[in-house]
Amino acid sequence: MTSPLTPVLSDTWDADQSWTLETYRAHGGYGALAKALDLEPAEIIQTVKDSGLRGRGGAGFPTGMKWGFLPPDDGGPRYLVVNADESEPGTCKDIPLMMAAPHSLIEGVAITSYAIGCTHAFIYVRGEVVHVYRRLLNAVQEAYDAGLLGKNALGEGVDLDVTVHAGAGAYICGEETALLDSLEGRRGQPRLKPPFPAVAGLYARPTVVNNVESIASVPAIVERGADWFTSMGTEKSAGFGLFSLSGHVVRPGQYEAPLGITLRELLDMAGGVRPGHELKFWTPGGSSTPLFTAEHLDVPLDYESVGAAGSMLGTRALQIFDDSVCVVRAVARWTEFYAHESCGKCTPCREGTFWLEQVLARIENGTGVPEDLDVLLDVCENILGRAFCALGDGATSPITSSVQLFREEYEAHITGGGCPFDRAAAELFERKRPAVAGSEVEG
Repeated sequence: MTSPLTPVLSDTWDADQSWTLETYRAHGGYGALAKALDLEPAEIIQTVKDSGLRGRGGAGFPTGMKWGFLPPDDGGPRYLVVNADESEPGTCKDIPLMMAAPHSLIEGVAITSYAIGCTHAFIYVRGEVVHVYRRLLNAVQEAYDAGLLGKNALGEGVDLDVTVHAGAGAYICGEETALLDSLEGRRGQPRLKPPFPAVAGLYARPTVVNNVESIASVPAIVERGADWFTSMGTEKSAGFGLFSLSGHVVRPGQYEAPLGITLRELLDMAGGVRPGHELKFWTPGGSSTPLFTAEHLDVPLDYESVGAAGSMLGTRALQIFDDSVCVVRAVARWTEFYAHESCGKCTPCREGTFWLEQVLARIENGTGVPEDLDVLLDVCENILGRAFCALGDGATSPITSSVQLFREEYEAHITGGGCPFDRAAAELFERKRPAVAGSEVEG
């Protein structure tokens, strides 16, 4: 087939020492920044609005519109914070981008900062990825040494400092207000909104919080124009994006393509599901999005189409699971993650994820009862829409969708005394059950 891939962010990833300033400039890097500094900030914001760039961190909110929410300049500081706390299970696009082409992000930071009137930007990186943190630090230092950052950047009278901050490894800090609290040195927990970060964000000052891929896309838009960007993708989901294929696929990796491409097309380029197996289920946007099956192979991967099909595009983390996988076990592992990463601030998420984890463990290990499925769905219903932030809602998505799509598999765990995909374990659970029941009675 003809490849629909559109390498823009990933265009230089295979170049020799692609992460260096020298390589980035050899491929036209920082040309967009020079062009941007000849424009009025309002012109840049309008260009990004016209491009239809939507946030690439999951929510898909229009980026230019988000910038436009900042109040009029009052003479005080305003900030840009780049959310590089990539933590969603299955999501793995920002880390390779920062590793292979950190200067694309730094150039995007410089252009965005100029557009919104920011003189100090922050890149908040997940603490565990020390190699990425070090690479960003080196790239920022290169930019300072070359006069691209700091006082009077590029001799244009623009000042910009960039701080790379390593978080403490909390998934909740991917939520923008929890990230801001963490950046200020407090425990990372979501803030009550309003006020929104655009009005009172970092240090209670107007703040823009954007994802790595969103900011890294800005230089190409400024350099090539909004019409070029809207020529790709769909009417309401314009442009390109990184699609992360992982799991049971022959050639996992990052596939940069226009929004609206289908998983069938991506699988064709990735060599398909591993030989001897068939696709069972997959996530369109990471573990917090409702599951899809082979019936959804031709759903266009854009925000509207995926939403209409019952899921969310999210971070375009396409986790592929074949017919050897137990859906209950997969969902239980995700639920353990969400229960562990809940910050505990609100009762629905703190208590709800705990009970979801317990019930799923009971079903998976062969001691579940038929009523457990109703309990699962009831707990999910009491979390959904009632949690302080999106973590609670995300924890319910794989559970409710998997019960809807694979209810018979859950029931097989309950009636068969264990996982039907693990016969040895199922037989072991069956032998143990009378002894366990007897000890409970005697106790």
